[in-house]
Amino acid sequence: MIIGRFVIVLWMAICLASANPDTTTTGQLNTFPSGPIPQEEWNRTYGGSSDDVGTYGQQTKDGGYIITGYTSSYGADAPFSWLIKVQHRGDLWLIKTDAEGQKEWDRTYGGLGKDLGFFVQQTKDEGYIIVGGKKSFWIIGSYDLWIIKTDAKGNVLWDRTFGGSGEDLGFSVQQTNDDGYIIAGYTSFTNGKKAWIIKIDSQGNKQLDMATGRADSEAASIGLTKDGGYIITGYTPSSGSGKEDVWLIKTNSKLHWDWLKTFGGPNRDLGLSVQETEDGGYIIAGLTESFGAGKGDVWLIKTDPKGDREWDRTFGGSNFDSGASVQQTRDGGYIVTGYNTTTIDNVGSYSRLFNSDNIGRVWLIKTDSEGIELWNETFGGTRNDWGNSVQETRDGGYIITGVTESYGAGKEDVWLIKVR
Repeated sequence: MIIGRFVIVLWMAICLASANPDTTTTGQLNTFPSGPIPQEEWNRTYGGSSDDVGTYGQQTKDGGYIITGYTSSYGADAPFSWLIKVQHRGDLWLIKTDAEGQKEWDRTYGGLGKDLGFFVQQTKDEGYIIVGGKKSFWIIGSYDLWIIKTDAKGNVLWDRTFGGSGEDLGFSVQQTNDDGYIIAGYTSFTNGKKAWIIKIDSQGNKQLDMATGRADSEAASIGLTKDGGYIITGYTPSSGSGKEDVWLIKTNSKLHWDWLKTFGGPNRDLGLSVQETEDGGYIIAGLTESFGAGKGDVWLIKTDPKGDREWDRTFGGSNFDSGASVQQTRDGGYIVTGYNTTTIDNVGSYSRLFNSDNIGRVWLIKTDSEGIELWNETFGGTRNDWGNSVQETRDGGYIITGVTESYGAGKEDVWLIKVR
């Protein structure tokens, strides 16, 4: 079973079964006691007639934004749409915008296969490092983990693939203090997948790696820690009490474990995003099917520096909701995105027996330093929309990267939402 960044994006769509600010439906579900709830400033869609997915975005040094994901509308194999089904083709996509979300340039990377981007970071030289997966030819073969280094205009400086005969993917990357990079994802063995951490130098040459966990463990997110080590979250069925449990691994700079913690209950619980907090502890966002009000809920877990839980919070209703990304904000609280499933009236139904439907909406949740909700907002239309990453911007607002089926040119489009 694969529940990494690739399948989380697809799984959201399965579970849920360029625009302007007036094109969104914004649900104000709570009040902000110390002032007005931030409002959407603008949103933009990027894509063509096929499926285009935004997996991660961040603000760049010039005040614009960089987005990665994958596109089936453009790239090397787009001309073969008449021949190859969309699930078997597509290129990794990199989009650079200005401060208003207007596209400045974009690049596609890949060949005649399915190539995926899951995470991008602007590097110290103002270029970009991207991680994802590369499949050599349409329906033949398996993914290799793919890392690409570009210059400031998206031109490839070097790229590397890592993997064997099975499926290998990378979901998260960070530039390290020595100007190299640390990558998190998974690698496949004959008995299943294991979380995979790879340290490479500034030219993409592998220095260290660690594969850990029993079958079907994954590393979804990695961050740098103040002591020079790394913090990793994902999920594992190898220990704990449930089907899958959130795990939190702290390593030193040589990838030797300092400690490992698991969190979970009797059902599926996943860690999808992690960050070291100002107090030296850690914040995790993900999904719980074991706790909360519904079939699935957003799960926010705060630990101390040793990984011991200080508190946790669930957010959600009676349907299926999930968190995908968390960041500590400058006020010491947290901003979370993911999706919220809502039941809406189906006015086109022929029968009152079938007069409702469930749709997913991008969900933005702001909490205080204890995880207590201050406000939340949803963004979306009449189809499924979801958020994959969120970041606080320098003006005190937030930028959300995700996917919309409600707006844009195709079945799915990359969606960038600015809130302030």
